[in-house]
Formats: sequence, C-alpha cells, structure tokens
Amino acid sequence: MDIVTILGILAGLAALIGGFLWEGGQISGLFQQTAALIVFGGTIAAVVISYPAARLKTIPQAIRYAFVRPENDMEELVEDIVHMATTARRNGVLALEQRAQHHPNEFLSEGMQMVVDGTEPTLVRQIMEIELDRAEMKHDGYAKIFESAGGYAPTMGIIGTVMGLIHVLSSLSDPTELGPSIAVAFIATLYGVASANLIFLPIASKIKSRSADEIQNMELLLQGILAIQNGEHPQIVRKKISYETMKAKDSTHSSSMKKGVLDETAD
Repeated sequence: MDIVTILGILAGLAALIGGFLWEGGQISGLFQQTAALIVFGGTIAAVVISYPAARLKTIPQAIRYAFVRPENDMEELVEDIVHMATTARRNGVLALEQRAQHHPNEFLSEGMQMVVDGTEPTLVRQIMEIELDRAEMKHDGYAKIFESAGGYAPTMGIIGTVMGLIHVLSSLSDPTELGPSIAVAFIATLYGVASANLIFLPIASKIKSRSADEIQNMELLLQGILAIQNGEHPQIVRKKISYETMKAKDSTHSSSMKKGVLDETAD
C-alpha cells in the first residue's frame, strides 16, 4: 500500500476542515446528505454514461494501481538481468529456460522466453515495444476515468448549489432561515470542487506518474534482454542499463527545469 498517497489525501481534507473550524465554523455544517447525493451520485452517473462497461470494470484495477506500490524492485531486476547474462555467457541462452518461464516479472519473462526460443532480435524488439504501448494505453485509460470524474464533480456541485438556491428562493416566508439555507446550498459546490482537486485529479496524476516510471523501467529491461541475446558481457550489460537509467533521470530533470523556466517566463 502506498501510504504517501493516502496521507496526502488525508492531509488535504484535514487542511480544509481545519481551516473551516479555525474560522469558527461547526463541523456539522460540512455534512449535507442531499448535496453528497447530488454531487457524488451525479458524478458516478456521468462517468458510467461516458465509458463502456468494459472500461468501467477496470476501475478497481485503476484504484489498486494508484494506491499499491509495484512489487518489482528495479535494482533487483537489474541484478537478475546481470545474473542471466552471466549464465548465458557460460552455458548459452538455453540454460535460462526455467528462469525465464518462472520469473515474476511478466515483461522480462516474456522477453527472455523469446530469446531462449531463438526469436530474431528485431522481432523481439517489435513485440516487446507493442507490450510497452499496450501498457501505456492501459494506464492512460485508468487516468482518463479519474480525469473525467474530476471534470464532472465541480459541475455537479454547481448544479447542486443552483438546486439548493431554487429551494431557498421558493420559500422566503421566514427570512431568519435564509442565511443557513444558502450556506447549505453552497455545500454542494464545496463537495464538487474539493473532491475533484483532492481526490479525482490527484489520483489521475499519480497514475500517470507511476505509469511513466513503469514504462521507463520496461524500456530498461528491454535493453537488458537484447543485450543478453547479443551475448554481451555481464558488466557491459550492467553499465548499459545504468547509463540508460541515468540518462532517463537527467531527461526528466531537464524537462522539469525547462517547465519551471517557461512558467517563470509566462508569469
């Protein structure tokens, strides 16, 4: 379980509720069943309408992907690749058959099985790149569901507020109840905006970030698989993967720096 994600959501909610209480508000004023039904029920309905049933069935997988850390440790995978390269150099790639079939990493297992079967390097690369694209598309589908929810929730909040104000304006016989009734009406907007910016959109961003890291690791594994197939020395395999890792990190850092400079220039 990724505790950081959960702590981030809880910290955001605590900041909002704490700020409200700091200003003298009553915590009971933040809970309104009708507003919750309109916002969350309407958001769920809009998402259900937007996607086919096959995509909606992936929501549990998307939540798991966002909140559970990947089991594979890249450092351990690099050591596995180096060990397999050593074995292949000494005994040939056929000696890796059992290791390839039972390796816990599906991507590495599939690639090494093709190497053991004698598949051409070009074909190995093509097939594994298809797997990369497939994984990226799957993760993008996960993120889009939460991005859609993040877009619908504020709108549903506004709808709930408008409906509440209609109810308020239709019963103006008691002016003393006007203020509390308007406050209750605006709870729907709070639910919509808060859920979008503290839950739905951050989860979508976490999925995209985790996907980028996973795709990068898969690309490194592909480099190792092809190096083993070419019969390269284990230490060269290690250095090649380490270099690609460092290059990827430098590229990410440069992109972040460039974005920061552009943002400052825009300001």
